[in-house]
Amino acid sequence: MEEQCRIANVLSDIDAKIDLNNRINTELENLARTIYDYWFLQFDFPDAAGRPYRSSGGAMRFDAGLGRDIPVKWEVNTFSELIAEYKGGDWGKEAKTGNYVKHVTCLRGTDLDGLSGIADLSPPDRFILEKNSHKILSAHDLIVEISGGSPTQSTGRLGYVSEYALNRFNKPLICSNFCKALTLKDSAYFYYFVMHWKKAYDQGVFFNFEGKTSGIKNLLFDSAMASIRVALPPRDVVLKFYHLLNEFDAKKQLNLKENTQLANLRDWLLPLLMSGEVTVGDTQ
Repeated sequence: MEEQCRIANVLSDIDAKIDLNNRINTELENLARTIYDYWFLQFDFPDAAGRPYRSSGGAMRFDAGLGRDIPVKWEVNTFSELIAEYKGGDWGKEAKTGNYVKHVTCLRGTDLDGLSGIADLSPPDRFILEKNSHKILSAHDLIVEISGGSPTQSTGRLGYVSEYALNRFNKPLICSNFCKALTLKDSAYFYYFVMHWKKAYDQGVFFNFEGKTSGIKNLLFDSAMASIRVALPPRDVVLKFYHLLNEFDAKKQLNLKENTQLANLRDWLLPLLMSGEVTVGDTQ
């Protein structure tokens, strides 16, 4: 019994550290949403003097397309006007076959929430054609699920690939052929775009842009990108937001990478401890 207690203590310490990392990440996610709401929905982003813009009397104007007031220096564009290029998805082969020799990790729609730690992440390894290497994802790419969903969940889930997320994987990343990747014209708007998209998704906006083929829902992507309008802050404002959320993401991704290492360690230790091949020494 004494030995069992020592084993349980070791394993519970690992689980406690994983739980702590997850709670830290949840708080960082909540803080990011709070800052986004305060700066870009209430328009109390810091002005040139560091004061909250709207509360300090910042000038506003009514935009008929959005149907609301926005700061006078803000522009309004559609999503499509912010996107520089697209990358198609791929599924490749399960094993190296013929010209399918490029070893990659493939992110599916079900993996997108796991990129930011909201859900588990277990993307499969695949082999794609070398000539399709242009589909490999880079930092600041965004991934959209364009097929799938459910009656209560629309297509259009978004995942984002930060420079820190790339460090969690030991192979190049692609997205599956049920997804599409996109790159913004200006990466300074990266996290602002992510938060604005997720706000629209949570409000059910993408249900309005769905078709159905053979029982599978498909996002009418081009129509959605040309229709959804977004108010754009000046670059200096959004760059401050980028740096804040980039710091959050660095911490989150480090925690998620540590969680994977800890879980692997726990799963490796458990059978060794139970069989007696490894023992737990006395601690002081």
